[in-house]
Amino acid sequence: MNAREIIILTEVADDLNDGKAFYDQSEPGVGDYFWDSVLGDIESLLIYAGIHSRAHGLHRMLAKRFPYAIYYEIAAEVVYVIAVLPMRRDPAWIEGRLSGRG
Repeated sequence: MNAREIIILTEVADDLNDGKAFYDQSEPGVGDYFWDSVLGDIESLLIYAGIHSRAHGLHRMLAKRFPYAIYYEIAAEVVYVIAVLPMRRDPAWIEGRLSGRG
């Protein structure tokens, strides 16, 4: 399915900022690379939305360069990015972050 539009929830900005801060602690500049890389992955949803398996009731695309997952929904050719969360967290933590979004 080719989507026409991607809408990113405001909570996703917090997710990205948390990831950027985490990677900047290890080495300055890596956070910017994280941000740009994950945004590129999100943009690819215009072409690849809907092909990913589902987890926690949402489509889940794994980021290409970082251990993060991008959770999204599709409605009427619009992709709604719900969350960008680290894969190395407890599944209960991930479930808690996803509940109430979307």
